[in-house]
Amino acid sequence: MRILLGIFALLMSVGIAAAQGYSIKSGDVLTVEVLEDSSLNRNVLVLPDGSFSFPYAGTVSAGGRTLDQVQANLRTALAPNFATTPTVFVSLNQLAPATATGEVQADLVTVYFLGEVQSPGPKQFEPGISFLQALSGAGGFTAFAAQKRVQLRRTDQSGQEHVYKFNLRAIGDGATIGGNTTLRDGDVILVPERRLFE
Repeated sequence: MRILLGIFALLMSVGIAAAQGYSIKSGDVLTVEVLEDSSLNRNVLVLPDGSFSFPYAGTVSAGGRTLDQVQANLRTALAPNFATTPTVFVSLNQLAPATATGEVQADLVTVYFLGEVQSPGPKQFEPGISFLQALSGAGGFTAFAAQKRVQLRRTDQSGQEHVYKFNLRAIGDGATIGGNTTLRDGDVILVPERRLFE
């Protein structure tokens, strides 16, 4: 029994070491845990520019870095908000979806969810899916979600980004969404963090 436990511990340590040396890529989903404030614990999506947003830390650079490097940077960025330097753990939750191997079907659209949703990251849908239909696929909002300021961020063919804002609280009261709400491949749905008295 002790031998089996020893082998298991060795395999776990090798797996952790391999993950710690992993170079983070855009599309990866990371799990961030802050020991001193569990309300900050969340999954974050690494954006195409290699960054992610985190409360009290702002934009954190992750692309091309190891988990240890991101963990150290996040700890430093959060430190001014705590009496002592916080204990931060960053782990790999989900790898970016493979596109070069043909696993992604051409007839699906990929929509990226980030911010205060339960399940951030890229999701694939049938063409023609609406904003609200796709939003339901992200597992709902976290307790920090600013539901009055949900954004649809879309980049046009010239590379210019357009931001459309939606008040989902008003929609819950019977309001309608105007404009083009059919999602396109590459759209990003961002749910910002709620402000103090929002």
